[in-house]
Amino acid sequence: MKVLLYFESEKVLSISGIGRARRHQIMACESAGIDYTLNPLDNYDILHINTTLLNSKSMVENARRHRRKVIYHAHSTQEDFRNSFLFSNQLAPFVKHHLISLYSSADEIITPTDYAKKLLEGYGIKVPITAISNGIDLNRFVYNKAKVEAFRRYFSLNEDDKVVLGVGMLFERKGILDFFEVARALPQYKFIWFGTTPKISLPHSINKALEDPPINVIMPGYVKGAIIEGAYLASSCFFFPSFEETEGIVTLEALASRQQVIVRDIGAFEGWLENGKNCYMGNNVEDFIHLIDSYIKKELRPTIDAGYEVAKARSIDAVGRELKKVYERVYQSL
Repeated sequence: MKVLLYFESEKVLSISGIGRARRHQIMACESAGIDYTLNPLDNYDILHINTTLLNSKSMVENARRHRRKVIYHAHSTQEDFRNSFLFSNQLAPFVKHHLISLYSSADEIITPTDYAKKLLEGYGIKVPITAISNGIDLNRFVYNKAKVEAFRRYFSLNEDDKVVLGVGMLFERKGILDFFEVARALPQYKFIWFGTTPKISLPHSINKALEDPPINVIMPGYVKGAIIEGAYLASSCFFFPSFEETEGIVTLEALASRQQVIVRDIGAFEGWLENGKNCYMGNNVEDFIHLIDSYIKKELRPTIDAGYEVAKARSIDAVGRELKKVYERVYQSL
């Protein structure tokens, strides 16, 4: 049994959650001893396709012509397409139709959470769907003093500085506007948002906000490696006010870093994140101001240890075992 892990436009996707999912799938296959290839020209038995771009349909059709099985990894939904790029809301119904057509062409669908599974089932898709986390590389986020020092040096931070960390593309959906509002209300803390999106693809409201961020917000753009890993390890808390996700890999990264996580209470986190147990959840700017300020002032107990257990349950090894079950089930139906 050999699996083709297919990701279209890898360079474009490399800075996104799907890009990290690609790396995690490779690691998971290696962990579980799954024979895989990244080359579409190789011989393979199962197409595990992860993208929905121009070549996606032809890749599925080619696999069918050669009597190969198809697993579609549903990273995208209509819901998480909304409130992102320019005109995304107007295009969302067409995107939904496109996704239904592609996903329905598979023998089985994998999606990151039970929430995303329910969304797809609500579309009327009849293909079997299995929820498997995108996973997290725990080794990457083990405490490392050199990474912490690199992060502090990069931003000229003192050990006494209180830093609130955010990570994501600059979409309204990701909560960037609420991030700014919370920062304005807490000028005594520094807020850092890692991530970038081409301005030409963003609506006017977001570009306008980005032109005049709060004075205590630092926007370094896309930064990888020791700097952002040090940020996860050394910040005072991780704040992710996203309105919609299929999973939210950055949240897993924060949990794996033993970082205090503060998120919006949304469907994607249902069943694995629990308010007051392994994270803190809010619903609006006022909630987030209270949670962040109270936590930094040590008026709220940490949920870090329980959060790390959540990350452990979604380790690369665990994902590899789950992927192998799906591959074997689909392969046996050849």
